[in-house]
Parts: sequence; C-alpha cells; structure tokens
Amino acid sequence: MAAIHRLTAADVPRVRQFWDEHWGAEFVVAHETAFHPENVSGFLALDGNEWIGLITYTFSDTDCEIVSLDSLRENEGIGTTLIEKVIEEAKANQCRRVHLTTTNDNLRVLGFYQKRGFQLCALRVNAMEATRKLKPKIPLIGENGIPLRDEIELEMLLQIT
Repeated sequence: MAAIHRLTAADVPRVRQFWDEHWGAEFVVAHETAFHPENVSGFLALDGNEWIGLITYTFSDTDCEIVSLDSLRENEGIGTTLIEKVIEEAKANQCRRVHLTTTNDNLRVLGFYQKRGFQLCALRVNAMEATRKLKPKIPLIGENGIPLRDEIELEMLLQIT
C-alpha cells in the first residue's frame, strides 16, 4: 500500500508541475475560482519517492472543498484512502460538509464519488464558458465525446461529534 504524507511548502513546486501535467495548467479552476498550489492543503500517496496519488483541498467556514484528486494507479484504493484522509481533516476542523466540483463529461468520477457517499447537490449549467476565460486550454469536447459544458457539485454532509 502507498505511504500517505501531508503536503508541505516544499512540495508546492512539484504540485504545480503535477497539475500542469495532469490538469493542463499550474492551477485548477472550479466555480469561477482559480486554485493555486500555494493556497491548498493536501495529501500525497507515495510509492518510494514516486507520486502515485494527490488530493488537494481548502477550508472555508464550515466547508471543506476537494480541489483535485488524482490516482495514478487505479483500483488500488489510493483515491479512496486520500478522500478518507480529507474527511478526517474536515471532521477535525468541525466542517459540516465536504464538497467538490466536476464536469458533466466526467462519468467515471461521478460514479466514483457517489459510491463513496457523496451526493449531487448543484448543477451549474454552461459554467465552462466562464471557466475557459480563466483557463482557455479546456477543450470543448470532454471524456467519452461529451460536450464539456456544465459543472456538477457533489457533497458529503458530516456529523460533527
């Protein structure tokens, strides 16, 4: 199993490079907000020194937002483990919910999160028009040949103990 480590300030340049390689830019955009590596927290999944998974998140009031999740080795539990770490952090910080944004074409991700207890909570129709103004490299056609138009928000409500 992968070793899980908290991101540190020393990891910021590598997060920037990782996002550029896997997300097409050194930043991530959701709901018209640009997220930069120096402004997120996160966890790494490592196999030796190799990055095999990364999750990033932010806190705002009583919310925890997952900004990005990547597992470079599917079906090994890496993504699930990283989500569980963020949920633990959210609970420790008295958050009432964990949420994230994906796009309408990302069918695999929609299924992945719902299997782990997340529910659909918002649809932002044609949100990608505004997103492309901040990140023009985003294609018009996404996964599975589906036009990339909308943002879908999923959430998990937390029980604060």
